[in-house]
Amino acid sequence: MIYVLNMVYTLAAFSMLLLAGQGMVRLLCFGRHEDNAVYRFFRFLTSPVVRAVRVITPRKVADMHVPVVAFFLLFWICVALAVLLPRMVAGAAA
Repeated sequence: MIYVLNMVYTLAAFSMLLLAGQGMVRLLCFGRHEDNAVYRFFRFLTSPVVRAVRVITPRKVADMHVPVVAFFLLFWICVALAVLLPRMVAGAAA
Protein backbone atom coordinates (compact mmCIF):
# COMPACT_ATOMS: atom_id res chain seq x y z
CA MET A 1 0.00 0.00 0.00
CA ILE A 2 2.83 2.34 0.83
CA TYR A 3 4.42 1.76 -2.57
CA VAL A 4 1.16 2.55 -4.36
CA LEU A 5 0.71 5.78 -2.40
CA ASN A 6 4.34 6.68 -3.05
CA MET A 7 3.77 6.16 -6.78
CA VAL A 8 0.62 8.33 -6.65
CA TYR A 9 2.61 11.02 -4.83
CA THR A 10 5.39 10.89 -7.42
CA LEU A 11 3.00 11.09 -10.37
CA ALA A 12 1.05 13.95 -8.75
CA ALA A 13 4.25 15.89 -8.07
CA PHE A 14 5.51 15.27 -11.61
CA SER A 15 2.20 16.38 -13.14
CA MET A 16 2.18 19.45 -10.93
CA LEU A 17 5.67 20.39 -12.12
CA LEU A 18 4.61 19.88 -15.74
CA LEU A 19 1.63 22.20 -15.22
CA ALA A 20 3.92 24.78 -13.60
CA GLY A 21 6.30 24.53 -16.56
CA GLN A 22 3.40 24.91 -18.99
CA GLY A 23 2.30 28.04 -17.13
CA MET A 24 5.81 29.49 -17.21
CA VAL A 25 6.16 28.89 -20.94
CA ARG A 26 2.75 30.50 -21.47
CA LEU A 27 3.85 33.59 -19.54
CA LEU A 28 7.19 33.84 -21.33
CA CYS A 29 5.76 33.48 -24.84
CA PHE A 30 3.60 36.62 -24.59
CA GLY A 31 0.49 35.22 -26.27
CA ARG A 32 2.25 33.09 -28.89
CA HIS A 33 2.38 29.97 -26.74
CA GLU A 34 0.43 27.78 -29.21
CA ASP A 35 3.33 28.07 -31.67
CA ASN A 36 5.89 26.94 -29.09
CA ALA A 37 6.90 23.28 -29.31
CA VAL A 38 7.77 23.06 -25.61
CA TYR A 39 4.32 24.38 -24.66
CA ARG A 40 2.64 21.84 -26.95
CA PHE A 41 4.74 19.06 -25.42
CA PHE A 42 3.75 20.14 -21.89
CA ARG A 43 0.11 20.36 -22.99
CA PHE A 44 0.32 16.84 -24.45
CA LEU A 45 1.78 15.45 -21.21
CA THR A 46 -0.71 17.22 -18.94
CA SER A 47 -3.81 16.62 -21.07
CA PRO A 48 -4.96 13.49 -19.16
CA VAL A 49 -4.88 15.37 -15.86
CA VAL A 50 -6.59 18.44 -17.30
CA ARG A 51 -9.30 16.29 -18.92
CA ALA A 52 -9.95 14.48 -15.64
CA VAL A 53 -10.24 17.78 -13.76
CA ARG A 54 -12.53 19.15 -16.49
CA VAL A 55 -14.91 16.26 -15.77
CA ILE A 56 -15.16 17.08 -12.05
CA THR A 57 -15.31 20.88 -12.31
CA PRO A 58 -18.56 22.75 -12.89
CA ARG A 59 -19.31 24.06 -16.40
CA LYS A 60 -19.06 27.65 -15.12
CA VAL A 61 -15.30 27.24 -14.79
CA ALA A 62 -13.73 28.49 -18.01
CA ASP A 63 -11.55 26.05 -19.95
CA MET A 64 -8.54 28.32 -19.60
CA HIS A 65 -8.77 28.04 -15.78
CA VAL A 66 -8.96 24.24 -15.64
CA PRO A 67 -5.13 23.76 -15.64
CA VAL A 68 -4.93 26.11 -12.64
CA VAL A 69 -7.59 24.07 -10.84
CA ALA A 70 -5.67 20.90 -11.75
CA PHE A 71 -2.46 22.39 -10.35
CA PHE A 72 -4.06 23.25 -7.01
CA LEU A 73 -5.81 19.87 -6.81
CA LEU A 74 -2.49 18.12 -7.40
CA PHE A 75 -0.84 20.40 -4.85
CA TRP A 76 -3.29 19.38 -2.14
CA ILE A 77 -2.95 15.71 -3.09
CA CYS A 78 0.82 16.05 -2.67
CA VAL A 79 0.43 17.80 0.68
CA ALA A 80 -1.98 15.12 1.95
CA LEU A 81 0.32 12.32 0.84
CA ALA A 82 3.39 14.07 2.25
CA VAL A 83 1.67 14.06 5.64
CA LEU A 84 0.21 10.56 5.32
CA LEU A 85 3.18 8.60 3.95
CA PRO A 86 5.66 9.21 6.83
CA ARG A 87 2.98 8.22 9.35
CA MET A 88 2.27 5.02 7.44
CA VAL A 89 5.97 4.18 7.22
CA ALA A 90 6.43 4.84 10.95
CA GLY A 91 3.38 2.69 11.72
CA ALA A 92 4.64 -0.14 9.51
CA ALA A 93 8.07 -0.07 11.15
CA ALA A 94 6.67 -0.30 14.68
